[in-house]
Amino acid sequence: MRPSVGTARLDQVCSSDFDVQVLLPIHNEGESIEATIREIYSELSSFTRVQFILCEDGSIDNTKEVLRRIAQEIPAKLLLSDARKGYSKAVQDGMFATDAPYLLCLDSDGQCDPKDFRRIYEARNEADVLIGWRVHRADNWMRKAMSGVFFCLWKVLYRCSIHDPSCPFMLARRDVVQALASKMGAMKEGFWWEFMARVHRLGYSIHEFPVRHRDRAAGTTQVYRLKKLPGIGYRHLLALFRILRETRVPSAGPTVAPRQ
Repeated sequence: MRPSVGTARLDQVCSSDFDVQVLLPIHNEGESIEATIREIYSELSSFTRVQFILCEDGSIDNTKEVLRRIAQEIPAKLLLSDARKGYSKAVQDGMFATDAPYLLCLDSDGQCDPKDFRRIYEARNEADVLIGWRVHRADNWMRKAMSGVFFCLWKVLYRCSIHDPSCPFMLARRDVVQALASKMGAMKEGFWWEFMARVHRLGYSIHEFPVRHRDRAAGTTQVYRLKKLPGIGYRHLLALFRILRETRVPSAGPTVAPRQ
C-alpha cells in the first residue's frame, strides 16, 4: 500500500528551498515524537534550512494526530499509512519522497543526539555517505549481543571496515539515496545493515563519525522485542547472502575514515 501524503501549511514551500530533509520512520511514538521533532528542528534550523519527512507506519495510538499538529508549525511532509508496512518499507518510502539536496535519516525514538549533526553536515562533501558510530550504545545487553554476533558475520562477508553498519544516523546526497532506495528490500527489519552493505558493495565512499547514543525518549522498542529476535536473525542471515548475489561484482571498497 502506498502511503497517503498529507500536505501541511508549510509544505507549500518548494522543497528546493530546503538544504536538508530529515527522515523519521514513526510507529506508536505519540508519547515522545513531538519533543523529538522539536529538538531536532531547534538544533538543525540554527545553521541550515530543514524540512522533515515524517513516515508514519500504521500507528494505533495518537501518533497521527500529533504529527498533523506539528506539521502546522514545522516544515514537514506527512507520509501516513493506515496499515503497518514495517520499518524498512517506511524508510524506503521516505527516501523516494526526498527532493532536497541532502537527506538525514534518524530513528524517531530520540536516541540519536541531533547536536552531533553539525560536524557531519560540515563534512558532507567528503564522502558519498556519512554514518554515525555509536561508540557507547545505550541498548539492552540482549540487543547489543545479537547485534555484535551479526556484525561479525556481516564484516566477514562484506569486508567493510566500518564499526556500526546498523546505526540509524546517516547523511547522503539525494542522488545516492534514491539510487540505493530502489534496490532495497532484502531485510524487512534490518534496513541499515542492508543499506550499508549495498553502499559498500557498489563502491560509494563512506565517512564514519562517533556519535552519542541515549536512552529512548519514552516507551520500549517497537521492532526488536525479545520474542521476535530469533526470527529476525534467521531472516537477516538469509538476506546477507541474497545481497551478495545481487551485488555479485565486488567494488574496490570505499574509503572509510572515522571522524573525530
